[in-house]
Order: sequence, then C-alpha cells, then structure tokens
Amino acid sequence: MAMGTRSRGRVEDVMRRMETALLDGTWPPGSRLPAERTLAEQYDVSRNTVREAIQRLAARGLLQSRRGAGVFATDQLRAGIASPWGQLVADHPVLRDDILEFRRVLEGATAYFAAMRASSADIKRIRALMRELERSHACDDKESEASADAQLHDAIALASHNTMFLHLHTSVLGMLREHITINGTDVRLRGPEASGQLLVQHRAVCDAICTRRPEEARTAMHTHIDYVRSIHERDG
Repeated sequence: MAMGTRSRGRVEDVMRRMETALLDGTWPPGSRLPAERTLAEQYDVSRNTVREAIQRLAARGLLQSRRGAGVFATDQLRAGIASPWGQLVADHPVLRDDILEFRRVLEGATAYFAAMRASSADIKRIRALMRELERSHACDDKESEASADAQLHDAIALASHNTMFLHLHTSVLGMLREHITINGTDVRLRGPEASGQLLVQHRAVCDAICTRRPEEARTAMHTHIDYVRSIHERDG
C-alpha cells in the first residue's frame, strides 16, 4: 500500500513538472515532447511513471498521443479563455480601445521582464524576427510584415519568463490575433510614414530588450501601442 502511495506521488510530481513545461513555453502548442526514455532520465523516474503522467495529462486534453508519431502538446492552454466572449469582442470594433488599453499594460510588462530575463536563445529569436520584419518592410510585403510583427510580440512574451503574462498573451491576445493583425495592417496601409513609424517603434523595443534595459523596453512598447491608438482615434 505504501509503495502504491509513493508511486502515485512520483506520477504527480512528474505531472507537475510537465505542466510547468507546458505553462512556461518549453513545450509550445503543437510541439513534440521528448521520448519517454529521455523524460524518464530527465526526471529520474521509470518509463512507466512517465507514461502514466502522460496518460493523465492526455485525459485532461493537455497532451495528445499520436500512434507512430509521438506525444504532442495541444493548444488547450492557448484556447483556455476561448468563449463566445472572444467572438463578441472580435465582432465589435467599438471595443478596440479596450483591447489596445489591455495590450498597453500587458505588453509593456512583458517587454520590461523580457529585458530583465531574456536568455541568449530568446534574444537570438527576437533579433531574427526583427530582421524578418525589416526584410518584409523593405520588400513592401505587408502580409509577411504583419505576420513577423505578431511573431515578434509572441517571442517577447516568451522571453518574459512569467507564466501568467505568457498565458494571458497566448490565450487572450491569441484569441484576438486576427483582430490585432488587421489593426496592424490597417495602420501600415495608411502609407509609408505610418509603416515606417511602426518599424522604428519595433526596433526601439527590440534594442532595449536585447541590451537589457527594462524601463526603456516598457516605455518603447507603450509608445508603440499609443501610436496605434492615436492613429485609430484620428480616424474616429
């Protein structure tokens, strides 16, 4: 009986550690988990313990086993706040100001903590996406530019290494992604001056994060969101 209790305790411990990997972006939605043997070595438990932990997380919809392909993280956490509310918000442009106000607070904070905590891999990812943004802008490829813009904001949220900021960013802002991307594209369509301003603002955010200046990163992100808000206010 005691052995069974210890075994359950090991499974629950592995589950907690796997949940953390799902929450902190180590295993993003759609990613393939390491092999059972690798996880067993990493967690210093038996493969049976890992297998049971995976089965329990799969039963909760957080993981999915695909025969012959492996175990994958689902988008269950990303869609955790998905509801009719999300569709309602997306269908009502009058709520755009509320969305941008929310983005100002959340993304200002993620930029601040990204500048404090970004790993070398985070900085490499951010720099690569900034180069892609620059390339798309130079080619006047507005669709690619909007996509790189969205991916850059995702990378900054990941670099904040705060599971709550990351969760809010991926769930709430992910749900509104189409709406936000449309907003960004709309601003770019106002002409080269507006498009150029967005590029300068993203460059300022990325530079501050990559050189580890938290206050400047937050201010630069606020400046970026405020600019988008001002464009829409000007249009009425």
